[in-house]
Amino acid sequence: MKRIAVAAVAVLGGTLLMGAGKSEDAKLLEEARKYFKPLPKVAESKDNPVTPQKVKLGKMLYYEPRLSKSGLISCNTCHNLATYGVDNLPTSVGHRWAIGPRNAPTTLNAALHVAQFWDGRAKDVEEQAKGPILNPIEMAMDSPQEVVKRLKSIPEYVKLFKKAFPKEKDPLTYDNVAKAIAAFERTLMTPSRFDQFLKGDTDALTDKEKEGLRTFIKAGCASCHNGPALGGTMFVKFGIVESYWNETRKYVTLEKPTMPMDVGRFAVTHKEEDLYVFKVPSLRNVTKTYPYFHDGSVWNLKDAIQIMAKVQLGKKLSDKEVDSIIAFLKTLEGEVPKHALELPVLPASTDRTPRPVR
Repeated sequence: MKRIAVAAVAVLGGTLLMGAGKSEDAKLLEEARKYFKPLPKVAESKDNPVTPQKVKLGKMLYYEPRLSKSGLISCNTCHNLATYGVDNLPTSVGHRWAIGPRNAPTTLNAALHVAQFWDGRAKDVEEQAKGPILNPIEMAMDSPQEVVKRLKSIPEYVKLFKKAFPKEKDPLTYDNVAKAIAAFERTLMTPSRFDQFLKGDTDALTDKEKEGLRTFIKAGCASCHNGPALGGTMFVKFGIVESYWNETRKYVTLEKPTMPMDVGRFAVTHKEEDLYVFKVPSLRNVTKTYPYFHDGSVWNLKDAIQIMAKVQLGKKLSDKEVDSIIAFLKTLEGEVPKHALELPVLPASTDRTPRPVR
């Protein structure tokens, strides 16, 4: 009888502990839902409806090197979908080996952001897609007219633009180039185990990952890194407590010089309050999108977390807290959509073949 009684107490105790654990999970889920939302299947746009025809064309244009002056650089060069939408370089290499001024952010989930580019100078992915093609140190095409002329020399693209924009008399325009690319990018969502958790499956995360989520929220990280993309919802000064360059300087070597001090959004608005202000980056797939920050100065995620804690929150996190946060951040590793990773077969230029730039 004594053994039966002990066993019964053990079962009861285990049941109570399990119930307490579920209660804590429910509290964490409730708290998490105050800051985060699951990713949508598509980042819809009323001004640029996402259609299969537009996405097919946009994907081809995303991988199309003939949108560059040299015929060698595509969107995928700097935003490689096989490496989570980045090139894993501090700053990208462009036309004639020019080095860009800022780190290339990922295109995955980017359509959810409040604006595009680190300084927010483009309001959406449609406007953003127009920039790099004409930027002299990126893809370096001479003009929108030259882009249209080149694409019109490829009969298959003429047909595809008509299918993607059937109501327009002359659908192959520079605006529609950007709309097609943007429509494709609006499908680049990478749901992860964290989305399962947010939808109510509290077993989708391990105990260690849940503790990391608690630490992430308690430390104050979620005050900026929130929303479905865990970022991209606001602009914040980089260096609220102290100057960011003081903390990133120690990670600079002679072989890897840092970028000059970047004034951020101030360069766009010329307002003093926007000095050193940048768009908060998304933390989706952050374990894959190194190096970090607008200048790509820091390669190690632990270092990046400590820098952010110090310059943004005025805190020094323990190694245990950092490891805990990283465990949570790994739950944000999603799957790149299969259709995006399947390379398109690009049509031949039959009327005019771009000549290499010398």
